[in-house]
Amino acid sequence: MTLPTSEDTGTLEDTGLTSARRYAVLVICCASLLISVMDISIVNVALPAIRDGLGASTAGLQWTVDAYTLVLASFLLLAGSTADRFGRRRMFRLGLIVFGIGSLLCSLAPGIGWLIAARAVQAVGGTMLNPVAMAIVVTVFPDRAERARAIGIFGATAGLSLVLGPIVGGALVDGLGWRSIFWVNLPIVVLAVVFTSLFVPESRAAHGRRFDPIGQLLVILVLGGVVSAIIESEKHGWGSPFIIGLLVVAAVSAVALIAYERRREEPLLELRLFHSVPFSSAVLIALFAYSGFGAFLFVTTLYLQSVRNLSALDAGLSLLPVGLLICVLSPLTGRVVGSLGPRLPLVVAGTALTLGAAASMTIGIATPLPVILAIFLLFGVFLGTINPPIANSAVSGMPASMTGLAASLASVGRQTGTSLGVAIAGSIVGAKATTDPQAFVHAAHLVWWPIIAMGLVVLALALVSTSRRALLTVQAV
Repeated sequence: MTLPTSEDTGTLEDTGLTSARRYAVLVICCASLLISVMDISIVNVALPAIRDGLGASTAGLQWTVDAYTLVLASFLLLAGSTADRFGRRRMFRLGLIVFGIGSLLCSLAPGIGWLIAARAVQAVGGTMLNPVAMAIVVTVFPDRAERARAIGIFGATAGLSLVLGPIVGGALVDGLGWRSIFWVNLPIVVLAVVFTSLFVPESRAAHGRRFDPIGQLLVILVLGGVVSAIIESEKHGWGSPFIIGLLVVAAVSAVALIAYERRREEPLLELRLFHSVPFSSAVLIALFAYSGFGAFLFVTTLYLQSVRNLSALDAGLSLLPVGLLICVLSPLTGRVVGSLGPRLPLVVAGTALTLGAAASMTIGIATPLPVILAIFLLFGVFLGTINPPIANSAVSGMPASMTGLAASLASVGRQTGTSLGVAIAGSIVGAKATTDPQAFVHAAHLVWWPIIAMGLVVLALALVSTSRRALLTVQAV
C-alpha cells in the first residue's frame, strides 16, 4: 500500500518548502485539530455544570455534544471537496474564523437552546479544519516515510485532543465556570489565523469537484434522522410515529443518496472510493471505534461526577492515564504503520477496546478508583493505536484530486461514530444520570455490551482490510 505522491494531491503554489517550514505547517494544522477535536470531549466534563446552570435535560445534554459532531459529520464532505477546488489555505483560514465566532457565541449562550445552536455554528467552522488540515499535511510532505510520520503525529493529535478535553475542561469549569471552556479557543484561533497567513502555502486539486446540493441535503437527512431518532427515543418511545418517521426519512434518504450519487459525474459521495477495501474499512473502523469512544466518554464523565461525586477537575484528571498512553503510543504507532502497515496497530486497538468495555462491566458505585484508572488504561491503548492507521489507510492509494475528499470521509466516520455513541449511551442511561446512582450504574453496564461488539467489529475489519486480497482492491480505484 503506497501513499500518494505530491503530484497526486494536486497543485501546490509554493513548491520550495524547507523542512522547517513543512513542520511549521504541521504544527499549525495540529493546533487547529487540537481545538476543533478537543471541543468534542471538553464539553462532556462540563455537562453537569451546564445542566445545573441552564436547567438542561439529559436530551439537552446529548444535543449539546451531538449538535457539534452531527454538523461536523454532515458537512465534512462538502468542506473537503470545496477546499480541493477553491484552495485549502483559504478554506482553512475561514474555518478558523467561523470556529472562533461559534466559540464566542457558546460562551454567551443564555439557555440550552442557544448553546446547542452556537455549537452548530462552531461545528461549521470545524468542518473546514479537520479534513482540510489533513489534506494540507499530505500535500506539503511529498516523501512517503516523512509523510507517514507526519500523519502519525496528526492522528496522535486527534486522539490526544479527545482526552485533553476533559482534563482542560475540568480545570476551567472548577476555576472559572463552564463558559470558560469556550474562551480558551479564542487566543488559539487568533494565533492560528496569523500563522496560517505567514506559513501555510496555498494548494488545490488539479481538478476541483462541483457542488452537489442534493447529495449534501440527503447526507444531512440520513445522519440527522438516525441520530435524532436515537436521542429522542427515550422521550417519545421507539414505537412512536415521530421516531418511526425519523427512521423512515433516514432510510429513504440513504437509498436515494446511493442511487443519485451513482448517476452523478462528480458526486459529493464518491462511491468508487469504496471499491478499495482498505479505504472503506478505514471509514467503518472510524465509525465503530469512535462510537465506542463517544459512549465511553459520555458515560464515564457522568459516572465520575454524578455517582462518585468527583469535581470536574478530578473527573478530568481521572482520564490522564488515557492521555499519557496516547502521547506515548501514537508516535510509535505512526512509525509502525509507516514501516509495517496498519494491521498490528488495528488489531491491538480492537482488542483493547473490547477488553476495556468488558472490564468496565465490573465497575460499581464503590469500585476503588485505582481499579477504574487501570481499566481506563485499556482505552488509552485503544486510542493510542487507532488514529494513525485510520488516517494512513484513508489517503493511501487515493486517485488524483481526491485527497481532501478521502480525508473527509474518514473524518465523517469519526464524527458520525461519536454522535452515535453519545446518542446510544444517552438513550440507555436516560434520566438515571441525575436521579439514582445505582440505577445509573446498572444502565451503564448495558452500554458496555454494544461497545464490546464495536471492538470485535474493529478487530475483524483489521484482519480483513489488511489481507493480500484487500490490498489488491486499491488498484480498482
